[in-house]
Amino acid sequence: MTQSHHLPIDSNGRRFNLFTKFMKTISILILTLLAFLRASAQVSVVVTSDQEQFLPGEAVPLAVKITNRSGQQLHLGADPAWLTFSVESAEGFIVVKNSEVPVAGEFELESSQMAIKRVNIAPNFVLTKPARYRVTATLHIKSWGATITSLPKTFDVINGAELWSQDFGVPNGTNAEPAVRKFTLIEANYLREQLRLYVQVSDPAGAMAPVVSALGPMVSFSQPEEQVDRTNRLHVLWQAGARAFNYCIVNPDGTIAQQDIYDNFNGRPHLTVNQKGEVIVRGGTRRTKSFAVPPKPAPNALPTEPQAT
Repeated sequence: MTQSHHLPIDSNGRRFNLFTKFMKTISILILTLLAFLRASAQVSVVVTSDQEQFLPGEAVPLAVKITNRSGQQLHLGADPAWLTFSVESAEGFIVVKNSEVPVAGEFELESSQMAIKRVNIAPNFVLTKPARYRVTATLHIKSWGATITSLPKTFDVINGAELWSQDFGVPNGTNAEPAVRKFTLIEANYLREQLRLYVQVSDPAGAMAPVVSALGPMVSFSQPEEQVDRTNRLHVLWQAGARAFNYCIVNPDGTIAQQDIYDNFNGRPHLTVNQKGEVIVRGGTRRTKSFAVPPKPAPNALPTEPQAT
């Protein structure tokens, strides 16, 4: 029987090996950090949002600003994972990720230019619990073997107070029983300074996720008027200022069909039903909202929903 023999290693040899491994690890970390710093200095990623608070189920639109200072053209978007997102809660609980945020669409980013990628992360993360959240975006530049991560962008998910609700039916095929949906008007105290009115479309049976849309600011001393028309569209009229009233029509799927402003000049505006059975606004003077005209995008901004190639 052959016996194996091990040469003894003194303590100095063991310490030398441990020191060598430690120095190699430190060198790798330093090189990785230097590569990250070089990439971050050449390309920056910033996450912004026009809103700081959202209701559960509301869209969470973000704008990711990517600035190229590398001195060379960057080709981005070819890899489906060229831009990824992560969300964590400030309270420490785990935020479930349903899927990756869609970011399809290739483009060239010239040096000294900035591109804006617009996304909605609400469908991809479970953000139903009222809390403070932090979202970060990570840009992956495959040709460089580098990743650049943005600073965290914080936002809050808050609860609101239900003001009114009504069930309505949605046709579900010929001679089939219609599906039941529910309109709900919700009031929320935005940033503790301004009341905002929201509409939610939900399914009492729970077959669909609630759809929440912000309608606009409102004054605390006014109660909204609401009326569901014969096509199951919701009409809402509410006071938004001293003499201004907002009017909105909401489709059964929760999308906004029309928005207008009425000024209290020729009497207070109110909802009524005409002889044709249509819900209309009587009184007041109608004017066009400033945000009814879509803003012109910047020349270097990416499309909101780029087409996959």
